[in-house]
Amino acid sequence: MQNTSPKPTIEYWHVWTDNDGISHQSRCQIEDFMEKGIAPDTSPQWLSNLKQSGATITFTVLPVGWVGNWHENPKPQWIIPLSGRWFVETMDGQRVEMGVGEISFGEDQGTKADAQGHKGHLSGTVGDVPAVLIMVQFEETPTIDQSCRFR
Repeated sequence: MQNTSPKPTIEYWHVWTDNDGISHQSRCQIEDFMEKGIAPDTSPQWLSNLKQSGATITFTVLPVGWVGNWHENPKPQWIIPLSGRWFVETMDGQRVEMGVGEISFGEDQGTKADAQGHKGHLSGTVGDVPAVLIMVQFEETPTIDQSCRFR
């Protein structure tokens, strides 16, 4: 059966590093969907395969009021809140708050400390409930000066 729905897009935030070692955040879209079954003999659906090697999945719970130290993402990683809210502030001063289902791709490796000693990004919880996040990290070389890596 042919799907009659329009080709979807999924929005995500990309935390990335420019050539000067400054972290930024860009709003991006994944648009590379094709219509096919997830397995043989299954009904078609919209699929986008972002293949990356060496995935490690981590669940984390950030307590109410938690604010971390400035840091780089340890590896390129997808971060998706499952409950609660959290924020990410990059070196350029942009602060983005995200809630359930909002997606971020953290790839700010290679930043250089600014005058205040900030490197990478700052993150923490927002509101009066813990933020539960799923992180999928990859053994992959991060890109530099490339916003919206995935399309």
